[in-house]
Amino acid sequence: MVALLAMLNDRGPLPLSLLAQELGASAATIRRDVAVLAAQGLLDRTHGGARPAKGNRELPVRLRDGRNQEAKRRIARAVAELIPHGKHAIGLTGGTTTAEVLRALHDRNDLTIITNSISIGLEAAEQGQARVLIAGGVLRSSSLELVGSLAEQTMKMVNVGTAVVGVDGLTAAEGLTTHDEIEARTNYAMIERSQRVIVAVDSSKVGRPTLAKMADISEVHVVVTDSGAPADELQRLRDAGVEVHVVDAPS
Repeated sequence: MVALLAMLNDRGPLPLSLLAQELGASAATIRRDVAVLAAQGLLDRTHGGARPAKGNRELPVRLRDGRNQEAKRRIARAVAELIPHGKHAIGLTGGTTTAEVLRALHDRNDLTIITNSISIGLEAAEQGQARVLIAGGVLRSSSLELVGSLAEQTMKMVNVGTAVVGVDGLTAAEGLTTHDEIEARTNYAMIERSQRVIVAVDSSKVGRPTLAKMADISEVHVVVTDSGAPADELQRLRDAGVEVHVVDAPS
């Protein structure tokens, strides 16, 4: 079902016959999955096909964990190596890749974790990090992030050594983008307070902007991605002055 939703989110309305063909499933299985996902409000049924739910092109966080998971782990390990030794304040936006970064830092107990993600904040506490600050705000159920003016005000009161930012889209021309405008503003409040900004992004999101702009590429110091990313877009990022690290994509 995750692959079906991902196809619709990436490509828009599609006929059931094409979904069945590309996903290697029977027509009956696709009809059943579409009916289940439509009942949950995750897509809209059309005559002979399906399309993303109106106004929603973002996969719920509970369905994202399995997508490009090994690539995200490799990216996370590379990001963890870029975090300075000793006491350090790290800002983590929500997302599955930034959650993997936190896991890659499990052997550290000298970090201050600053986040607006409930799931990342709780995991950091369970991990035994020295201090965990979760910014308050309005909960977005699709991402489990707290956003809005309260979260932004919290971010303006802290100093972040390194912000590790997850995005839904990244290009040299459009910068950092995500699906939700309020979430974009909240994440930008963290970026503004950071001495160094690292974007952790798997290759499926490189070269593809989404709806809401989070920050210009000039505000990014480092991008860590995998080798599936378009080479021409990576070169444009380097030409813009960004330090680009590429890990091998899983075969």
